[in-house]
Amino acid sequence: MSSAAVPRPFDLVGFDLDGTLLDTSGDLTAAVNHALASIDRPTLTVAQVTPMIGGGARHMLAQGMAATGGCDEATLDVLHRRLLAYYESHIAVLTAPYPGCLDALDSLAARGTTLAVVTNKLEGLARQVLDQLGLTDRFACIIGGDTMGPGNAKPSPVPIEEMLRRCGGGRAAFVGDSRFDVAAAQAAGLPAIACSFGFLMEPVETLGAEAVIDGYDELLPTLERLAERPR
Repeated sequence: MSSAAVPRPFDLVGFDLDGTLLDTSGDLTAAVNHALASIDRPTLTVAQVTPMIGGGARHMLAQGMAATGGCDEATLDVLHRRLLAYYESHIAVLTAPYPGCLDALDSLAARGTTLAVVTNKLEGLARQVLDQLGLTDRFACIIGGDTMGPGNAKPSPVPIEEMLRRCGGGRAAFVGDSRFDVAAAQAAGLPAIACSFGFLMEPVETLGAEAVIDGYDELLPTLERLAERPR
């Protein structure tokens, strides 16, 4: 039987970006360190920055500042602009999809599953990094942390609900790596799959997701298993 003839477990699967589809930790760490170094703060390692990722660039930078001498809003405003300017110019130096990610996306697409991205990254930056990696056309919609206006980034369900609207609804699931992802998906009525390989702020088993995957080879079987559950 061809893959196109295999029933799809979900009509729509949404994905977080940083720490889920893409390992952006190297480029984000470089951007944080560029901002910190501009005011003579010590730099941070990738391992230190990784748990700070997930709530958007400003949230990440605020944590980086707090870890290196304190954070006040005025300085944060200045450094946020410096971070974004640097990151935009160095957005895909080290960034790459996680192993097996593209194969999993291909398998889902072959079954007729619609794919989408909902991230707390600014939409313009999300589109830029996906463009540079040649991935934009895989997704029916790309929703960023600023797309739906202030206060409507994950963990709000609003961007997930907008994903459903833009993609025509249907049975959907969401894949992410943070409590923001799980909370947003569940508040929108979707099952959440957590990635243990992502930018975890806490142990993956504490996120409350309906399922956990340790690699992209587990995604399709996990979706099939979740699809068998009563709605």
